[in-house]
Amino acid sequence: MMQWVLGAVALMLVLEGLLPLLSPKAWRQAFERALTLTDGQLRFLGLVSMMTGLVLLLIFSPAS
Repeated sequence: MMQWVLGAVALMLVLEGLLPLLSPKAWRQAFERALTLTDGQLRFLGLVSMMTGLVLLLIFSPAS
């Protein structure tokens, strides 16, 4: 189980590093837009992100 969690964290770091590597200007603009969001908007984005990740895990995880 721990190997699975570490693999997921490693993949997340790789994916999050792609935008600043490939397009630093676009990453900076996205970050500046995020700074203008309200707390409620940020929480909603976090909730949507979490729910999407959970659904993807349920769909693609092997049956045990």
